[in-house]
Amino acid sequence: QVQLVESGGGLVQPGGSLRLSCTASGFDFRIYVMGWYRQAPGKQRELVAKESIGRSTDYSNSVNGRFTISRDSAKNTAHLQMNSLKPEDTAVYYCYARLGPSDYDAEYWGQGSQVTVST
Repeated sequence: QVQLVESGGGLVQPGGSLRLSCTASGFDFRIYVMGWYRQAPGKQRELVAKESIGRSTDYSNSVNGRFTISRDSAKNTAHLQMNSLKPEDTAVYYCYARLGPSDYDAEYWGQGSQVTVST
């Protein structure tokens, strides 16, 4: 059974920090990409951060410099350290894993973790 289990969401005040974690299980082959997307109510899903094989990383412009993604490939675990959080970061964050370098390769999603940044 392939699944991605997320943790670490919650409520935080502006300027605070949260750390999201995602653990993938049930994969028989290497995971090429792990990362997070997020979606706020009424808005389109957007990439937050991802890390590919070779430690190539990609961040959205809105979080670059504030968020850091890291991976432990041996454990199929990824972490997203979110610092200097802003109200605009409020969204449901979805961990994802993709088995190949192409957007058309198999992709799997976590259950979602609510991040709320508010006073």
